[in-house]
Amino acid sequence: MNSDEGRLASENSPAWLEHFAESGLGKLLDRLGVHVSPDLFDLALTHRSWAYENGHAPHNERLEFLGDAVLGVIVTDHLYRTFPDEPEGQLAKLRAAVVSSVALADVARDLHIGGLIKLGKGEIGTGGDDKTSILADTMEAIIGAIFIGCGMQAASRYVHTLIDPRIELASNAGESLDWKTSLQEIASEMGLPAPKYDVTGSGPDHRRTFSAEAILGDLSFGPGVDSSKKRAEQQAASIAFRELKARQDTQVSDA
Repeated sequence: MNSDEGRLASENSPAWLEHFAESGLGKLLDRLGVHVSPDLFDLALTHRSWAYENGHAPHNERLEFLGDAVLGVIVTDHLYRTFPDEPEGQLAKLRAAVVSSVALADVARDLHIGGLIKLGKGEIGTGGDDKTSILADTMEAIIGAIFIGCGMQAASRYVHTLIDPRIELASNAGESLDWKTSLQEIASEMGLPAPKYDVTGSGPDHRRTFSAEAILGDLSFGPGVDSSKKRAEQQAASIAFRELKARQDTQVSDA
């Protein structure tokens, strides 16, 4: 870590540390035995908008850069070993599906990371704690912090815990890895109506956010949230597919 990164973005108060320890992220790291210094996590959770409003303090973009590379190596190695008969093109599609901004933001939401991110006032005012790009970048910064603080083995444990279930789901999504197509197929298998999407937009034109619900008859899944309407629908389809797949697997095991 360079001298800038060694400076704290802010003092770590006891309240912040307690909040972190009780968060989904803190509990997961504790369960995995991954212990990174609070200072390093403070940096990983500091968005550039906060840094610019606080005297150009250090922010998490260097850790994000590192974490992106670490994540890529871990996932690529896992795919290569797990799917020995898949061609390079399909492995690339699988990797893209699970390390995309949408996928990483989905993981971040599951861990409620948004509430931990230090954002500038402007980003707070526009819902930055739930923006796909900010959540995904923060996930990569956290991976970078774990790698720096604890090494590749700890980073690998963290990534595998969060990403492996999504790799399995992506491999079940078919060759196209199109969640909307996969949802339509599983809905047909389960005798459900064809999915429809209810999409609403909010915010000014230059910061438009879309929220999508996948609707199958009386069932509703979501929301998928993104700055792109198409990606929001894909997120909602992914949520619906995963829940229906779990129900289908339960029905098979109970039969």
